[in-house]
Amino acid sequence: MGWAEHAIWWHVYPLGFCGAPIREADPQPAPRLRRLLNWLDYAVKLGASGLLLGPIFASRSHGYDTRDYYRIDPRLGGRDDFDDLVAACKQRGLRIVLDGVFSHASSDYPDLARVLREGPGADGADLFDIDWEAPGGPAPRVFEGHGGLARFNHASPSAVAHVAGVMNYWLDRGIDGWRLDAAYSVPRRFWAQVLPRVREGHPDAWILGEVIHGDYAGFVAETGVDAVTQYELWKAIWSSVREGNPWELKWALARHDEMLKSFTPNIFVGNHDVTRIASTLGQGRALIALAILMTLGGVPSVYYGDEQGYTGVKQERVGGDDDVRPAFPDTPEELSKLGEGVFRAHQDLIGLRRRHPWLTTASTAMTQLEYRHARYRSSSPDGQAIDVELDFRDQARVVVQEACGQVLWQHRAD
Repeated sequence: MGWAEHAIWWHVYPLGFCGAPIREADPQPAPRLRRLLNWLDYAVKLGASGLLLGPIFASRSHGYDTRDYYRIDPRLGGRDDFDDLVAACKQRGLRIVLDGVFSHASSDYPDLARVLREGPGADGADLFDIDWEAPGGPAPRVFEGHGGLARFNHASPSAVAHVAGVMNYWLDRGIDGWRLDAAYSVPRRFWAQVLPRVREGHPDAWILGEVIHGDYAGFVAETGVDAVTQYELWKAIWSSVREGNPWELKWALARHDEMLKSFTPNIFVGNHDVTRIASTLGQGRALIALAILMTLGGVPSVYYGDEQGYTGVKQERVGGDDDVRPAFPDTPEELSKLGEGVFRAHQDLIGLRRRHPWLTTASTAMTQLEYRHARYRSSSPDGQAIDVELDFRDQARVVVQEACGQVLWQHRAD
């Protein structure tokens, strides 16, 4: 895994974090991306080793409808603002991973309208997946029913060259890796063609594929990505904690252990696409979920605001993500004092993980399993181990301790 072996990501959705308008015209364009400069020391203080950034390229609205992959979104600033962010991160030893939306682009992507007018023989006609026989006239096929998102033609050499070119361009400018949005929706052979072109010049780049469910290990083996998003574990953690049902967690951990034999997935209890963990569980139990996360194998990410106890519910409607993608203040000093205890708990658990670096690839097994009560052990091949007790019989609590019995961290939910 190289440098990514012990990465801990602070996952930030820049358009929301920086207060950019999402669906409205920008009344006052500004280099909002520079607001992140004020938060880099905060990320270091949290214990993160890098920023996992959501979309930052020119787009129509939420960032997942890209218009120009070589241009920073004007709502965030320009290349100079981005270059300054990269430099400031490097000064602090922070890595940067960008979100690449290569499954689809905005339906008003430059030249797409021209291609639709000129027909299959037009220059660039093979970049998008176009239905030339559509009843209403030629039209791009769309992503998961979203009319504003035009699918790339992933069988086309032009699409392979386009995506590899974009990835290499920003790696050349100093980033350390890519998150491949909706990677699950793209034929695996496409990634298998793109990634060798990327690794030729950037062998140490970390590539994370967004995969919701299915054969995670098979996806990694066939595409060449380094990791995928472990949604099965995400669901099992919050569901088992909410219901006090450790059997669900046991099943997921068995699957997770099998994955760790071939790759190291990205693990999380929150991200930009799901209801906040504190809204799902309440803040007390959200910290139990965090304790589980930080004592399992994988590469963890903490979604911005979770470390402050932010709440927010994702809804299936236009603007339904806004509640989980809020603006942060200009500086950490402006945060509410109400989040200090949650932040400290995150620091403690991230610190615990850093003091036990073998946890990245640890195997985990349930050692005790009862009604609303369980213990599991995470261990390394050389015999290092941590025991975690989960007790939901009365007031929910978690205890993390060394195998010798020394308590490392404990928490009782309110």
